[in-house]
Amino acid sequence: MVSRHRTSQTGLDSAHYQYSEIKFMDTVGSAAAMVLNRAICRVPYDDQQMSPPADAKQEEEEEGIGVFVKLSSCACMSLCRGSTLMCDPAKLPHRGRSLARALVRGPQRPTRVPPTAKYAARDRRAWMVHIDDHDLVLQAVVHIILALLVTGATSAVAALTSSLSAQVTATGIVSSVNLTSGTGELMGPCSGNTGSALRFGIPSLCLQDSALGVAMTDNNTAFPAGITTGATFNKALMYARGTGIGAEARGKGVNIILGPVVGPLGRKPRGGRGWEGFGADPVLQATGGLETVLGIQSQGVVATIKHLVGNEQEMYRMDIPPHGLMKAISSNIDDRTAHELYLWPFAEAIRAGVGAVMTSYNDVNGSASSQNSMLINGILKDELGFQGLTMCDWISQIGGVTSALSGLDMAMPGDGDIPLLGLAYWAYELSTAVLNGTVPLPRLNDMVTRIVATWYQLGQDNDYPLPNFSSNTADATGLCYPAALISPTCVTNEYVNVQGDHATIVRNISREAVTLLKNEDNVLPLSTSASLKIFGQDSANNPAGINDCYERACDTGILGMGWGSGTVNYPYLDDPLDAIKRKATNVAYSTSDNFPSGITAASNDIAIVFITSDSGENQDTVEGNHGDRDASGLIAWHNGDKLVQAAAATYSTVIVVVHTVGPILLENWIDLPSVKGVLFAHLPGQEAGDSLTDILFGDYSPSGHLPYSIPKNESDYPESVSLDGFVLGQVQDTFSEGLYIDYRYLNKHSIAPRYPFGYGLSYTTFTRTSATLKCVTSLTATPPARASKASTPTYSTAIPPASEVAWPANFKKIWRYLYPYLDDPESISSTTPFTYPAGYSNTPKPDPVAGGSQGGNPALWDVMFMVSVNITNTGSAAGKSVAMLFVQYPSDNPWDTPIIQLRAFEKTDTLAPGQSEVVTLSITRKDLSIWDVASQNWLIPVSATAPFVFWLGDSSAGLTLACESLSRSCSDGRTSPV
Repeated sequence: MVSRHRTSQTGLDSAHYQYSEIKFMDTVGSAAAMVLNRAICRVPYDDQQMSPPADAKQEEEEEGIGVFVKLSSCACMSLCRGSTLMCDPAKLPHRGRSLARALVRGPQRPTRVPPTAKYAARDRRAWMVHIDDHDLVLQAVVHIILALLVTGATSAVAALTSSLSAQVTATGIVSSVNLTSGTGELMGPCSGNTGSALRFGIPSLCLQDSALGVAMTDNNTAFPAGITTGATFNKALMYARGTGIGAEARGKGVNIILGPVVGPLGRKPRGGRGWEGFGADPVLQATGGLETVLGIQSQGVVATIKHLVGNEQEMYRMDIPPHGLMKAISSNIDDRTAHELYLWPFAEAIRAGVGAVMTSYNDVNGSASSQNSMLINGILKDELGFQGLTMCDWISQIGGVTSALSGLDMAMPGDGDIPLLGLAYWAYELSTAVLNGTVPLPRLNDMVTRIVATWYQLGQDNDYPLPNFSSNTADATGLCYPAALISPTCVTNEYVNVQGDHATIVRNISREAVTLLKNEDNVLPLSTSASLKIFGQDSANNPAGINDCYERACDTGILGMGWGSGTVNYPYLDDPLDAIKRKATNVAYSTSDNFPSGITAASNDIAIVFITSDSGENQDTVEGNHGDRDASGLIAWHNGDKLVQAAAATYSTVIVVVHTVGPILLENWIDLPSVKGVLFAHLPGQEAGDSLTDILFGDYSPSGHLPYSIPKNESDYPESVSLDGFVLGQVQDTFSEGLYIDYRYLNKHSIAPRYPFGYGLSYTTFTRTSATLKCVTSLTATPPARASKASTPTYSTAIPPASEVAWPANFKKIWRYLYPYLDDPESISSTTPFTYPAGYSNTPKPDPVAGGSQGGNPALWDVMFMVSVNITNTGSAAGKSVAMLFVQYPSDNPWDTPIIQLRAFEKTDTLAPGQSEVVTLSITRKDLSIWDVASQNWLIPVSATAPFVFWLGDSSAGLTLACESLSRSCSDGRTSPV
């Protein structure tokens, strides 16, 4: 599988085992080169007021919250081209794109500007102007900028340009701590908010849910869930969805969107959040994540790949606050399984240039993910060469010094042991830890370098919008800081419509995801004149309102998404019943999950029964399900099986439509003679109606494929993927099944599923012929050696003056807001040695042989083989087909390996009857490799006598067409390997 990827960002690599510093390995396309080419000298205060702006000291408005640094002159600070000047807008000439309105926020969210103020900007807005940033003469790299920010080294500026030598006073620790630390739960407009570094033009950064759109706001799009998108097996639609999410995030002023999700992988079918990802296979999951990252970041928004790693169950996922009361569940994963399954999607996203990674709530092998040095420093930053920032999931940080040394770069939302009390592990505590020497200054430099490098890499220094919404209220005005003891009020929502034409993307995805599992007697497609009888509350909207349940934490009405932080508000919800009534002329319905009594069916009646299965995040319990489907199991909710059975006993023709978060058991009704058709519509988002009727009535042929297997019995799965129950101390979730999840396990144990992974019918038929295999690169057991690490940027290691973090004079703080300031910083001493955790070392470790660039050794993505196949539509309807390539390892392979593994897929365009398309699939070195625990490297089990076999089909079952690596020949009619 060949990854689409960006050029290297900053070449991060580890210099230390306990914390991995940024390294410049690649100047072409890097953030360093970017800043070199368009570096900005930011001097946002005038000659008469040289005190720092809001991130260090603030002028106070009448309500006590700093808003603007008022300037008496604009021209006086034109010391270098590219300077950022905050000025009275009346004094500014119009300079096209150089004139940018930007929200100016310090550690507090500003109040509404009084109408009489001389500033004509909108509420909470000041004006900034970039002076001719097309022709910058200041040459810098991002580590120099950060050195200034952290250490205040004015000599570094003097070395670059004498224009600034006497003018810049660095903000020191304050700005760095601000950018790494959240301001606290409900202490800003977004799901998470950092402090700012306004001296350098960096505002408070807005981090916002979710993985399927912009959460907790208005005038947005409710995109299909990840699992729905995965069911399309369409890379272009995956990318389009990411682009739409990114555009809406940017339009709302979101800097960092908290998605996509590639963990959980779907190991546990009952797991609560599998629907947020793309499917129960690492390649499908990786492709969905990669394309989404590229789409989001094409809009200048930082994507966040999450959750690292092993969060396959919602129950007992958290170290309960106050931390230590009960430890989070520990996901115990062996090294090979971690690399070949759970880390695979993260590696692909990192290779694509993802800007942020979020750690998971659970422990990994006994250590909290947010402070697991082996996971963050050793694997993520060192082996996988991650370039960006690593954040913790909300309230999952359980230590200050420990998480800093273990590689965490941003604490979200900033709260410490107990939320909403103004307590923090970082913020003012991080200032203390730097001053007393327990957190080395280079580690703080590295944290903030990663954050700022990512900010620059995505171009957010140029005309990027600021938050124009609040996730805390739907009102136009309200509390700036809802968690504060006393909060000022401000404009909270400007109701900016960011939907664009994204409804078309939603409909296209939801339509292509519809998976036809059964179509006896060609009952589908339906005639618009058919006599249709609709049953089930899932056919219609929630009568209490489409957004009645907070974060969709109920299963009432049409199920368009699961519940929890991975949801958004619906702008509207086109339900199936209304859509059917728009298409068909003879429709009767009951929107109850109880089958009506006294019904007499006519011979030509067709019943369409809608059933659901829901799940979500653990903070909400829905109908006894604690996020996971622990109460319902894999059975349809609301006695859905009985509803189908009752309809099947009454009508001779029944079609079942399933909206579900994952696999459900169908055995109670799937073989009933009346059940002629079954469609899985997954979680379609706002276009649930028309996307379904497009398929039901034959406007389009179905082309969705299952992103997981559907077993006949839950006992067909290994016991180890069942939900783990409560135990005192810490729940242990041991991944003893190893590589064998979903179809891999079923194949190994010769268990026939009801429907295999990738299964999906069409209204037409396709043939696959003329397959060819081309060898691109000769096989070698080991990949070419990686490049050596480059040098680490050097910063001053001198601890800054303690006075830098003293409270500014006359500063009016907001209680519970998390600041970097200290009451008595001069009393902090670095003379008492700190006892570091066992094994801590600041000695650089050897280069991981599997590393070398973003995602790992670049040679892993060398194309080894290319397989082409001609796909022809041999039926009577237009349609799309999917080609899946499964790899079977040589028979003398010494490693225990699944029989077949998905390694590539492509989807055709719409093919008219008789039309053909040649599809080419690439197989990379990594696709053929096995993670060798002993050598800590990816090795290919090269054989001189036994070939790799590349199976081509449209699901994991019924494979008959294959190509062999040694003979380079392809043939059909072979015996399926499973």
